[in-house]
Amino acid sequence: MTASPWIVTWAGLLPADATVLDIAAGKGRHSRYFAARGHRVTAIDRDVSELAAADGIEVIAADLEDGSPWPLSDRRFGAVVVTNYLHRPLFPVLFEALQPGGILLYETFMVGNERFGKPSRPEFLLKDGELLDLVRGRFSVTAYEARMISEPRMAMVQRIAARKTS
Repeated sequence: MTASPWIVTWAGLLPADATVLDIAAGKGRHSRYFAARGHRVTAIDRDVSELAAADGIEVIAADLEDGSPWPLSDRRFGAVVVTNYLHRPLFPVLFEALQPGGILLYETFMVGNERFGKPSRPEFLLKDGELLDLVRGRFSVTAYEARMISEPRMAMVQRIAARKTS
């Protein structure tokens, strides 16, 4: 599986020496993409059975939704990358994990996606403008979209590329 076009488009915002945190990394498509660009990557997911550590990629198995303490509390990253994942209680933790000037690349499903299949439950769908509301006053937004896409399948998505200002 290739990296998301949104992530590829905005990856150039990251300085060459930026460390990347890949949240809910799955099979590691974005971890591998950023490692191939020369970034050190920390990939975190509950199930890491299909996510092998490689040069430049540190793999951490952690359930981010079970109430356990954040496993990276003492670390800061130059970028946080999240695709197709939403657990609202994590937003403050992810924002804190970004160093000042760090880049947030976030892309996931939004309200309206229920017409196209899963996810369809409200707790897994961003509300209209929710990403913009979350970063307001803390990030400088480079790009934002809330729209229907047709590739890799029909879906309603919300996406943001933003730089942490403080």
